[in-house]
Amino acid sequence: MAVYFLNMKTFGRANGSSATSAIAYRAGERIRDERTGKVYDHTVRQGVMHKEIVLPQRLSDADMSWAKDRATLWNTVEAAETRKNSRVAREFLVALPAELTPEQRLSLVRGFSQELADRYQFAVDFAIHAPRTDPRNFHAHLLASTRQINSAGFGAKTTLELNDTARMNRGLEPFVQELVATRERWATMTNEALREAQVAARIDHRTLAAQGIDREPRPHLPRAAYEMERRGEVNALAERMRAEHEARVQQRVEAAAAKIAPQLPRNVALAQSMEDIRRQARENWLQLRQSQRVAAPAALGTKAQERGIDDDLAR
Repeated sequence: MAVYFLNMKTFGRANGSSATSAIAYRAGERIRDERTGKVYDHTVRQGVMHKEIVLPQRLSDADMSWAKDRATLWNTVEAAETRKNSRVAREFLVALPAELTPEQRLSLVRGFSQELADRYQFAVDFAIHAPRTDPRNFHAHLLASTRQINSAGFGAKTTLELNDTARMNRGLEPFVQELVATRERWATMTNEALREAQVAARIDHRTLAAQGIDREPRPHLPRAAYEMERRGEVNALAERMRAEHEARVQQRVEAAAAKIAPQLPRNVALAQSMEDIRRQARENWLQLRQSQRVAAPAALGTKAQERGIDDDLAR
C-alpha cells in the first residue's frame, strides 16, 4: 500500500551544516566548498536513481547555465549568506509510491519540484534514491535555496524563511498553514499520479484521527536508537517506546472489548484470570476490526514509519 511521508528540515551554519555537504551526499557527487575549502566526496554512493536541478519558469529565457552546474549553484548559495548562523538550505523529503514505475515517480517529483520553485522562486535540486533495506522505500530529497534566485545569483529570502510576524505584515498565513498546504498538495499530486497509473492505492496527509481511523500509530524511533539496533545493540529508549506503544494498544483493545461486551452471546465463558481477560479482549477486538474492514473501504495510506523509513532519510 502506498504510504504518506513528507518532512521538511533546514540546514544552517549554527549547527555546522552546509548546503554543499548536503547536496554532495544526496547527489552522490564530489563538491568542494569554496567558502571553507572542505571537499565532500560521495562519488562511491550507490542508489541515486536520478538527480536534477529545477528553476522557476520565469527564468526560462535567461542564461542560467551557472545554476545548472551543481557545484556552482550551491557554492553561490553559500556565498549569499554572510551571518555565522545563516540558514542556507531547506529540504523537502518525500516517500514515493513503490506502485509507480521509475518514470512515473520521476514525473511526480519533477512536477512537485517545479510547483515549489514557481511558488517560492527558489532553486530546487532533487535526487531520487532507491531503497536500501525495505524494497518499497523509494524516496526523494528536494533541496531548495532559502533565497529567491535570479539570473545573476540570489536575492531576498523566500517567504518560507519569514517569521510569523513578518508573514502577518505581508498578509500571509502563519508558517504552519504553509506547511499544511504543502503536505496536502503532495498528497493530491501523488494520488493524481496513482490514478493516472490505474493504481487503486491512495495516500492521505491527515492524521489517523482526522481520517476516522481508530488505530494507534506505531512509534517512530529516534535516529540514534535506530542506528544502535541496526548494529545489533539493545537500546533502552527504543524498548521503552515499544513498551509504551504496546500499553496504548492494549488500552484500545480493552476499551473496544468493553464496548462490544453487551453484544456478545450470553454463553461466552467468563474469563477466570487477567490473562484470560486480555486474551478474550484481543480476540473480541480482532473480530470487531474484521467486521469493520468488511463493511468499510480500505484505509487510505498510512504513515511512513509504519514500514520503517531508511536511515538515509534522516541524514
